[in-house]
Amino acid sequence: MTTQDKVRGPASYFPSIEQKYGKPISHWKDLIKSQTGKKHMELVAWLKETHGLGHGHANALVADTLAARKGKD
Repeated sequence: MTTQDKVRGPASYFPSIEQKYGKPISHWKDLIKSQTGKKHMELVAWLKETHGLGHGHANALVADTLAARKGKD
């Protein structure tokens, strides 16, 4: 992999999230999508409190999921 191919942004956390928590990224994104009406930091807090994710991992998942949602609007 060259430096041009290197994953950047929230997705750069995905391999470690899958390894640490044993669930695919799609699992976490589906959970986030099921939480309607919550803002970014509310979703981060929910993942941390309910599912035991670390702040960086929760933030990366929420940021990527919400960015994808905005891209569909």
